[in-house]
Amino acid sequence: MDREVIEQTEIQVKYSGYIAKEKVNADKLSRLEYVKIPANFDYSQIKSMSLEAREKLKKVQPATVSQASRISGVSPNDISVLLVYMGR
Repeated sequence: MDREVIEQTEIQVKYSGYIAKEKVNADKLSRLEYVKIPANFDYSQIKSMSLEAREKLKKVQPATVSQASRISGVSPNDISVLLVYMGR
């Protein structure tokens, strides 16, 4: 067997779990593009979200959850809390 083919096979075997997990995460993130956040949403009411995230979300006023997830200082946990609060 060609050494390059062996290397590629080893890489695929080693990282297949990671690649699958990242694909699932990417699919979830792409679906968030369609989850709209109401205009003038009151982030200050979400006490379980970090203060930094609440402040940044209030300032930026993202239109979708996907946009919110790309704001520096807004963690995946903050996005989860936001989705729960929005009833998703």
